[in-house]
Amino acid sequence: MPSRDRGSSRLLRWSPPSVFSGMACDRETDVLRRYKVTPITPVPLLAASMVTGVILYLPGLIVTLILANRLFGMTIPPNTGSLFLFAIIACVAFRSIGLIIAAVVNSSQESLILIQPLYMAMLFLSGATFPLSFFPDWLQIVTQFIPATYLMIGLGGILQHGESVVHNWQSVIALIVTALIGLLIATKLFRWEKEEKLRNSAKLWVLLALAPFLILGVYQAWSRQDLAKAKILARDIERGKTWLIQNARVFVGNGKVIESGSILIKGGKIAEIYEGNAPDPKTLKADVFEAAGKTVMPGLIDVHVHLGATGGFVEDWTKFDSKKAIERELQSYLFCGVTSVRSAGDAVDDTLKVRKLFGSGEKLGPELFLCGPLFTAEGGHGTEYGKFLPEGLRAGFLAQFVRTPKSPEEARKQVDALAAQKVDAIKGVLESGAPGYSFNRMDVNILRSVTEEAHSKGLPVAVHTGKAEDVVDAVSLPADSIEHGSFADEISDATIAEMKAKGIAYDPTLSVVEGFTNFSKGDTTLLKRSLVQQVTRKELLEGTERAASNPELNGLREGLKHYPMSLDVGGRNLLKAWHAGVLLVTGSDAGNFLVLHGPTIQHEIELWIAAGIPIDVALQAATMNAAKLLRADSRMGTIEKGKEATLLIVDGNPLQDVHALSAVSAVFMKGERVNRTSLLQEK
Repeated sequence: MPSRDRGSSRLLRWSPPSVFSGMACDRETDVLRRYKVTPITPVPLLAASMVTGVILYLPGLIVTLILANRLFGMTIPPNTGSLFLFAIIACVAFRSIGLIIAAVVNSSQESLILIQPLYMAMLFLSGATFPLSFFPDWLQIVTQFIPATYLMIGLGGILQHGESVVHNWQSVIALIVTALIGLLIATKLFRWEKEEKLRNSAKLWVLLALAPFLILGVYQAWSRQDLAKAKILARDIERGKTWLIQNARVFVGNGKVIESGSILIKGGKIAEIYEGNAPDPKTLKADVFEAAGKTVMPGLIDVHVHLGATGGFVEDWTKFDSKKAIERELQSYLFCGVTSVRSAGDAVDDTLKVRKLFGSGEKLGPELFLCGPLFTAEGGHGTEYGKFLPEGLRAGFLAQFVRTPKSPEEARKQVDALAAQKVDAIKGVLESGAPGYSFNRMDVNILRSVTEEAHSKGLPVAVHTGKAEDVVDAVSLPADSIEHGSFADEISDATIAEMKAKGIAYDPTLSVVEGFTNFSKGDTTLLKRSLVQQVTRKELLEGTERAASNPELNGLREGLKHYPMSLDVGGRNLLKAWHAGVLLVTGSDAGNFLVLHGPTIQHEIELWIAAGIPIDVALQAATMNAAKLLRADSRMGTIEKGKEATLLIVDGNPLQDVHALSAVSAVFMKGERVNRTSLLQEK
């Protein structure tokens, strides 16, 4: 695949509209009159003009390719055949539009008047000068009716994604049809002498040549396929830039710390790590990020969130747009330097769509992993959320959110179906609740069948537990991660030792205990944190503040007070797991009371430190260990050469002051420096 760098950007700015025909001038200077006396028809002359346009265009394209390679390091694409074929087709199509203009105007001056608006629109609204993603939505739709847009998007796909002309068949067909229509109309309106005049209405023939793009524009305005592709191509260019982060403290993620170092980012990857002085940025052709006094670390990872829940309340849920809310939640994570999250129980179809949206680069956000629905019992934990929905919506919600197999065979089939949908993990539930809030507990043998089938498909299994006895059963399966552990009683040393022996990760989610406890007291201190205030919509903050003291929710708050859940117990279980050498990972259970999406891991780590976990251990849990659990540690989780340049840069030294994690200076996502200011404004 071609290098995704600035060379591609320069090449995309070279556009065939600049070679419109000069045949109007030939007619005005009586050149065409001389041909009239020869046995020749207009077709050879028009065809020759098209060929001339291609001959004039191709050297410029070749020179641009060479300069892009030499000056910006762009790899010459292996699919040069498709590149040149597509460019030639586009050139002929634009030349044919020029031939129509030449046919309908009465002077070369008039041709300039007609050409310039058309050319300028193509130049500035096609993506040649400004990325289409810079424009407001309505103007992006307008660009889909401009011929040059399809040239730019097609060239971008060929250069950046290694596509062929076949991948861009819609654009190719539109360009070919335009060329044929243009040739036909230019032949019909051809004039040998300047004395032959056409009515002004004849200029409307130009619109007929643009008819294919009118049809294609209507389709694209509806499907938005090319709008999405344009955003992805623009993102690829941003991720292909070369950066030098210099003079930083580097927390590698594997226990190593470089007190003064620099990181070279190229093509979205970590190209080099320099201890001490780095080479001159000019020799590296790199943009500089000065990081003196700052700490660079791998992006933080939250392995347990629920995107379908906000963590708070709004005044009017009928006006709540869940799709937009989830997109905003993911952008909030990236704003805060949480660059990967795992959905640990959400509506599967919606979450898959969101994963595709953000994974493609159409929208900028963290990398999303998902477990899909919860495997639980009829009447088990997870099913209770359906009670709050109207009966007409309840069945659809439960079909997306839970799986309640009645037998091992049914369980295996349900796992197979989710594996076919490309989920990243499977989530099971082992919890019976507490007096007054009891649930049916899933049959361990059925969950064992779920686990065995998931492992046969290469999928890890996360198991939600409520008490120590649930942890015992989850370890026996064996699960790949224990979610929550126990907040009610202490997990035995023997169980923790078995977790260590089986390589089971422990995700204590202390944040959710604090959130439940604080909400039961009407304490909204967690909403006052700076990053929470920055990323959370005003209506959600205000609605949650009101809900915390709303008398109508007194029953809910009173029930939470009596639920057997202790932050101290959770902290002690975490300490025991650490002392035993269990793999620790960070999850927040965001979406529950007062655990709002965004700076979740920063606060989870603060709770770990308060429980007695060393800060370097907590940071490693939030980076390298979490990446291992997600089975993505070969490309992320540590700052090592060849891995993705997904980084968090904070002011100060979090190894000395954990609160420095919230002093976010910059975020890099796969080599792209995230514009945090505009991120939350993106639509």
